[in-house]
Amino acid sequence: MARPSPVPAVAGVYGWHFEQSPHPDLDAGRLLYVGIAPRYMANRTSTQNLRKRVRYHYRGNAAVSTLRLTLGTLLGLELIRVGSGKRMTFGKVGEAALSQWMADNARVCWVEQNEPWTLESQLISRLDLPLNLDQNSHNAFHGQLKGLRAQARLRARELPVSS
Repeated sequence: MARPSPVPAVAGVYGWHFEQSPHPDLDAGRLLYVGIAPRYMANRTSTQNLRKRVRYHYRGNAAVSTLRLTLGTLLGLELIRVGSGKRMTFGKVGEAALSQWMADNARVCWVEQNEPWTLESQLISRLDLPLNLDQNSHNAFHGQLKGLRAQARLRARELPVSS
């Protein structure tokens, strides 16, 4: 998150490694998740780039970052409903704790790629990337992660909306 950022404001694929594992079933120090910027959608391509997307994951919240939602869930943070009750985050304290955990443990790498969605699909199909859910049902950790995230959402729906 240094200024100026070493992450370029271009299209590409990014990968996340973690010095400490977010879950006992996962190895520390290895690639656990990949993402892309921009995202390709049926009717348009997003306006994101590598720099914006990496910042999003470091500074965003669980409502806008699937990586943050996954990490916070695996680390045992409590997901809560905020605002109108439709958005779910770990709240100010939980998101701050997650940001600090990421600052201490997360390492990101990237490669510039004009059409990153093609490389992302190849990486997910060929590598063991347990924190990716999309296109990754073949991964041994997929079912467990999907279940943990669903449980976190269910618990959050049972709690009152936080302001």
